[in-house]
Amino acid sequence: MGKTLREKPRKHVSLTIQVVIGLVLGILVGYLNKTWGIQLQILGTAFLNLIQMVIVPLVFPLIVLGIIRINNAKKFGIIATKAIIYFEVVTTFLIVLGIILGKALSIGSNFSAGHVSTASLSGIARSIDFKTFLLDIIPTNIVSSLASGNLLSIIFFAAFLGFSLVAIGEKARPVIDFFESWSQAMFKLVQYAISFAPIGVFGFLSYDVAKYGLGNLIALGQFVFIAYLAFLVTALIIFPIISLIFRVPYIELLKRIADLLLLTFTTGSSGVVMPSVIERLQKFGLSRSITSFVIPLGYSFNLDGASIYISLAVVFIANVYHLALGLGQIITIILFLAILTKGIAAVPSAVVVVLLAASHQLGLPAQGVALLMAVDFFVNMGRSSLNVIGNALAAVIVAKSEKEFNYLPDTGQSQMSIEGK
Repeated sequence: MGKTLREKPRKHVSLTIQVVIGLVLGILVGYLNKTWGIQLQILGTAFLNLIQMVIVPLVFPLIVLGIIRINNAKKFGIIATKAIIYFEVVTTFLIVLGIILGKALSIGSNFSAGHVSTASLSGIARSIDFKTFLLDIIPTNIVSSLASGNLLSIIFFAAFLGFSLVAIGEKARPVIDFFESWSQAMFKLVQYAISFAPIGVFGFLSYDVAKYGLGNLIALGQFVFIAYLAFLVTALIIFPIISLIFRVPYIELLKRIADLLLLTFTTGSSGVVMPSVIERLQKFGLSRSITSFVIPLGYSFNLDGASIYISLAVVFIANVYHLALGLGQIITIILFLAILTKGIAAVPSAVVVVLLAASHQLGLPAQGVALLMAVDFFVNMGRSSLNVIGNALAAVIVAKSEKEFNYLPDTGQSQMSIEGK
């Protein structure tokens, strides 16, 4: 009797499994009881708000600290130039890929649009004023920019603040220490918030299935199918080829962020996982100065999923209304979207704004954009997930080019930031 029995450790259900359970239950509840499903939207919205409240307070100090750690204006310029060139080349290539797939598969050519209401587009801007867009990057009131979550103006101000702190030397130490402590506190807050992901996913899926049903996916199945085909081609062929060229361990990278991709897919928001992606990449072996700068910048300039989607959508709308696109118009689409898809994350209803602007430029009916709004929820899940993969890959490539990637094998703690262990 002298022996004491050791309690068996409780098995911990991983967050990934919890999210899948929430996803399945959400679909069932939304399908079986539309009233309950609609009401459960509050759970999904509350979860998104919980995550979004920490994004700006985390991104701002990370940019400042990233500039301080680089501690070299010339090196900062090199990193920014490399990142932006990479973003432009890859997104332009993906725009071309979307157009080629859309034309080759005649996306939308057999679809009968009938009468399409444009009510869902009311209140959304129909074009983008480039002069206003460029001037808005320089904030007249940084507090207002922080409150509205304008990432481009936040990055602009944070970069200048970082340079200023470097310039004043040791006097900046108290501010730097504050930002260090603040960023660590924000990472911890993200861990707490992410633990509510299964509840948020349950609420999201209940609401969307109850409100839109499964009929929309069937009615516009061709567009959804081709969009996901393009996303898979990019994730499983294009990105691996890029990784091979730059000698990036792509499969291992995907493993490190797999659960984050599932969370992005189920919520349809890449912003939800941005802080966790930054932390995961640091554990993968990237320097903090690279991840803290390239990832937030990529969220504005490297929207790979959105680039493919918008080019497919333009071809779809043209085919639905039997409007032929000649070579000149295709070249115009490529150049137009290559510029317009940069910085659209800072624009409300970003993808819809770009689609409306492109449609207006090419003389395409706005009704076609309203038509795609019906299935945007379904496509957005894959689009957002591809954005996350593309930004993670871009950060690794930039880090390798600067010799600031020291691969760290997985020690089993890679999910710490999302599971709150």
